[in-house]
Amino acid sequence: MSNTQHLHEKNVLGEPLSLCSCAPQTGFFRDGFCRTDKFDTGKHTLCAQMTDAFLQFSLKKGNDLITPNAANQFPGLKAGDRWCLCVLRWKEALEAGVAPPVILEACHSSVLKDVDLSTLKQHSTTLAH
Repeated sequence: MSNTQHLHEKNVLGEPLSLCSCAPQTGFFRDGFCRTDKFDTGKHTLCAQMTDAFLQFSLKKGNDLITPNAANQFPGLKAGDRWCLCVLRWKEALEAGVAPPVILEACHSSVLKDVDLSTLKQHSTTLAH
Protein backbone atom coordinates (compact mmCIF):
# COMPACT_ATOMS: atom_id res chain seq x y z
CA MET A 1 0.00 0.00 0.00
CA SER A 2 1.15 3.51 -0.69
CA ASN A 3 1.84 6.11 1.96
CA THR A 4 -1.27 8.01 0.86
CA GLN A 5 -3.60 4.99 0.92
CA HIS A 6 -5.06 6.15 4.25
CA LEU A 7 -6.63 9.11 2.38
CA HIS A 8 -9.10 6.67 0.82
CA GLU A 9 -9.76 4.61 3.95
CA LYS A 10 -12.89 5.16 6.08
CA ASN A 11 -13.37 4.94 9.82
CA VAL A 12 -16.25 3.31 11.69
CA LEU A 13 -18.23 6.57 11.40
CA GLY A 14 -17.98 6.52 7.59
CA GLU A 15 -15.57 9.47 7.56
CA PRO A 16 -11.93 9.60 6.42
CA LEU A 17 -9.69 7.53 8.70
CA SER A 18 -7.85 9.70 11.24
CA LEU A 19 -4.34 9.21 12.57
CA CYS A 20 -4.13 7.01 15.66
CA SER A 21 -0.57 7.76 16.83
CA CYS A 22 2.89 8.72 15.61
CA ALA A 23 4.34 8.80 19.13
CA PRO A 24 4.62 5.89 19.49
CA GLN A 25 4.48 5.03 15.79
CA THR A 26 1.66 2.52 15.39
CA GLY A 27 -0.26 0.60 12.76
CA PHE A 28 0.48 -2.53 10.76
CA PHE A 29 2.37 -0.31 8.30
CA ARG A 30 3.89 1.83 11.13
CA ASP A 31 2.45 4.94 9.51
CA GLY A 32 0.22 5.92 12.44
CA PHE A 33 -3.01 4.66 10.86
CA CYS A 34 -5.00 1.56 11.86
CA ARG A 35 -5.35 0.16 8.37
CA THR A 36 -4.73 -3.31 7.06
CA ASP A 37 -4.19 -5.56 4.07
CA LYS A 38 -4.26 -9.29 3.35
CA PHE A 39 -0.89 -9.80 5.08
CA ASP A 40 -2.15 -8.44 8.42
CA THR A 41 -3.55 -11.63 9.90
CA GLY A 42 -4.18 -9.93 13.26
CA LYS A 43 -6.35 -7.13 11.80
CA HIS A 44 -4.61 -4.21 13.59
CA THR A 45 -7.56 -1.92 12.85
CA LEU A 46 -8.82 -0.68 16.22
CA CYS A 47 -7.26 2.46 17.70
CA ALA A 48 -7.29 2.38 21.50
CA GLN A 49 -5.86 4.40 24.34
CA MET A 50 -3.86 2.05 26.52
CA THR A 51 -4.70 1.43 30.16
CA ASP A 52 -2.66 -0.40 32.78
CA ALA A 53 -5.43 -3.00 33.07
CA PHE A 54 -5.37 -3.75 29.34
CA LEU A 55 -1.57 -3.85 29.14
CA GLN A 56 -1.48 -6.39 31.99
CA PHE A 57 -4.28 -8.39 30.33
CA SER A 58 -2.36 -8.48 27.04
CA LEU A 59 0.82 -9.53 28.84
CA LYS A 60 -1.03 -12.42 30.51
CA LYS A 61 -2.32 -13.45 27.07
CA GLY A 62 1.26 -13.67 25.79
CA ASN A 63 1.53 -10.32 24.00
CA ASP A 64 3.95 -8.07 25.89
CA LEU A 65 3.18 -4.51 24.83
CA ILE A 66 5.04 -3.03 27.81
CA THR A 67 8.66 -4.08 27.33
CA PRO A 68 10.67 -2.14 24.73
CA ASN A 69 12.12 -4.22 21.89
CA ALA A 70 14.87 -2.33 20.08
CA ALA A 71 15.26 -5.03 17.42
CA ASN A 72 11.70 -4.31 16.25
CA GLN A 73 11.92 -0.56 16.93
CA PHE A 74 9.19 -0.98 19.55
CA PRO A 75 9.38 1.54 22.42
CA GLY A 76 7.04 -0.31 24.79
CA LEU A 77 3.66 1.13 25.72
CA LYS A 78 2.33 2.80 28.84
CA ALA A 79 -1.12 3.91 29.94
CA GLY A 80 -2.28 6.84 27.83
CA ASP A 81 -0.45 5.76 24.66
CA ARG A 82 -2.54 5.14 21.58
CA TRP A 83 -2.01 1.92 19.65
CA CYS A 84 -3.61 0.00 16.78
CA LEU A 85 -4.87 -3.19 18.37
CA CYS A 86 -6.03 -6.43 16.86
CA VAL A 87 -9.79 -6.10 16.89
CA LEU A 88 -10.31 -9.61 18.26
CA ARG A 89 -7.91 -8.99 21.17
CA TRP A 90 -9.89 -5.84 22.04
CA LYS A 91 -13.11 -7.87 21.87
CA GLU A 92 -11.53 -10.49 24.16
CA ALA A 93 -10.55 -7.70 26.59
CA LEU A 94 -14.10 -6.35 26.43
CA GLU A 95 -15.47 -9.72 27.52
CA ALA A 96 -12.92 -9.73 30.38
CA GLY A 97 -13.95 -6.22 31.47
CA VAL A 98 -10.59 -4.56 30.64
CA ALA A 99 -11.08 -3.15 27.14
CA PRO A 100 -9.26 0.15 26.68
CA PRO A 101 -11.20 3.12 25.29
CA VAL A 102 -11.34 3.39 21.51
CA ILE A 103 -10.87 6.42 19.29
CA LEU A 104 -13.72 6.07 16.80
CA GLU A 105 -12.27 8.48 14.23
CA ALA A 106 -9.11 6.34 14.01
CA CYS A 107 -10.75 2.87 13.96
CA HIS A 108 -10.85 1.38 10.47
CA SER A 109 -14.31 0.68 9.05
CA SER A 110 -13.52 -3.06 8.91
CA VAL A 111 -13.75 -3.14 12.73
CA LEU A 112 -17.53 -3.15 12.23
CA LYS A 113 -17.30 -6.72 10.91
CA ASP A 114 -16.39 -7.83 14.45
CA VAL A 115 -17.80 -5.16 16.81
CA ASP A 116 -21.00 -3.15 16.40
CA LEU A 117 -20.88 0.64 16.42
CA SER A 118 -23.01 1.02 19.54
CA THR A 119 -20.52 -1.09 21.55
CA LEU A 120 -17.64 0.97 20.19
CA LYS A 121 -19.42 4.21 21.12
CA GLN A 122 -19.99 2.94 24.67
CA HIS A 123 -16.22 2.45 25.00
CA SER A 124 -14.98 5.52 23.14
CA THR A 125 -12.88 8.52 24.05
CA THR A 126 -12.12 11.65 22.07
CA LEU A 127 -9.49 12.04 19.38
CA ALA A 128 -7.91 15.11 21.02
CA HIS A 129 -4.94 14.27 23.21
